[in-house]
Amino acid sequence: MPVFTALNPLFEFSREHCIAICAVLVPTNLLATLQTMLFAGLFARLRQPRIRVQFMAAIASVYALLLVLHVMTWYVIGVVMAPTYILTLLGAMCLIINSAAVVYVRRHPEELRYQAANKKPHNWVAGQGQLNA
Repeated sequence: MPVFTALNPLFEFSREHCIAICAVLVPTNLLATLQTMLFAGLFARLRQPRIRVQFMAAIASVYALLLVLHVMTWYVIGVVMAPTYILTLLGAMCLIINSAAVVYVRRHPEELRYQAANKKPHNWVAGQGQLNA
């Protein structure tokens, strides 16, 4: 039995409920990728565990892959319009951003994390108009 014949009911479900699927996947994709970027920034500044960023990137990548696979069901039957390109680009960009966050966390030097965590804040001295370190 060919693969497309076996997956045909799943493809039909995806196309019949396209508006609902996209209404859920697009904001979820954007929010999960934003959370991955925030976790990567917190990793650099607040010495957060690396696994937290990797876990969030994995979850966000699942959403992005689901969006790309949903759009691929439209490509299979030959529907090529602006929304299919836009959603494919959105899913691809989210995958790239999540991958970049994981690479950033893995290659970020420990010395910079240590310096950022131990940096003294600048105090504003009233009346003198300058910053003291």
